[in-house]
Amino acid sequence: MRGHPAMPTTLHPGQLPPLLTIDASGLVAEIEAYLATLPAPAQSRAALPYVCPLGSTVQTWNTGFPPPTLTLLERIARRPAHPVPVTAADHLRLTSRYLHHHGWLQGAMWDTAGRVCLLGAQAAVLAHGYGTPTTVQNARWQVMEILHATGRPVTSPDEYNDQPTTRQADIHHLLDRAAARALRLGF
Repeated sequence: MRGHPAMPTTLHPGQLPPLLTIDASGLVAEIEAYLATLPAPAQSRAALPYVCPLGSTVQTWNTGFPPPTLTLLERIARRPAHPVPVTAADHLRLTSRYLHHHGWLQGAMWDTAGRVCLLGAQAAVLAHGYGTPTTVQNARWQVMEILHATGRPVTSPDEYNDQPTTRQADIHHLLDRAAARALRLGF
């Protein structure tokens, strides 16, 4: 405040401080000048994927796997596309991604919000055209092997999914271990 011509440096008893008015024209001009030095925003930013602050790109659950495509004969015969061949390990990884993307559920295969249980996720991956029923059967066998090897005596992966003590992280960890086992054994 010292040295400013519009404001006294001392106030006398009973005297109110003067009202300050800000001349915004100088500030606005300074901001506009600064903004003019910045590069123009790219026009095609909407086409670029969003990158989260941690550095990973948001992706769909089936990224890296080609979608099933209909051949001309399948279109004419109105048959579904041949499934994309995947290993049991790939199926388990896709199941984990599907659960992460759509949400996890206990006590039902799916709900109206799109969340699924372990079995629902495996069925959805199969229904989207990745693998065959044999692939799913081999994948479930790998999951059961991990459950029994880790001391969880259940009759099916779905029983483990629906236990009150099971969390979504437990399911992802189980699928990851089963995928590693399937890969090691060549399934």
